[in-house]
Amino acid sequence: MPRIYLSPSLQEYNPFYGGGSEEEVMNLIADAMEPYLAADGIEYLRNAPEMTLGQAIADSNNSNVDFHLAIHSNAAPPPVAGTRRGPVVYYYATSPYGRQMAELIADELREIYPDPSKVQVLPTTTLRELRRTNAPSALVEVAYHDNPEDAAWIRGNIDEIGKALSNAVAAYFGLR
Repeated sequence: MPRIYLSPSLQEYNPFYGGGSEEEVMNLIADAMEPYLAADGIEYLRNAPEMTLGQAIADSNNSNVDFHLAIHSNAAPPPVAGTRRGPVVYYYATSPYGRQMAELIADELREIYPDPSKVQVLPTTTLRELRRTNAPSALVEVAYHDNPEDAAWIRGNIDEIGKALSNAVAAYFGLR
């Protein structure tokens, strides 16, 4: 049975347009993923909101998982805050498995995001959650939580986003 570590944002201080926090809304997406993953026979573990990022990484590394999936929403820098849109999926630049999952996630998000041309896949070596996890990993920024349209899209599509991410996980493990 494949095992995945779900790591929704721990950023309770990061305000979500219209109320709440990035941590709160990303946990709703992780909650929505659970029944889909279970239906596909994928075992999941996940961080807890009271954890630090270091604790979540250590928990993932100590859990013998096959993949680590970080679930976030994005915010633009202050000079352009609220103006950017679209999902971005990051993978560690030297990880072919991370890239494979990132591409699968992007394909699923293109099916549900209002402007599929805005869905991006990007390599990185700077994100700690990708750099320090033992398992292959990807970090999805499902859209911009500081943009009114993206924030409304996220809130209005929690289950669809959870299903899309779960479909990508199932495809990664060869279950679809």
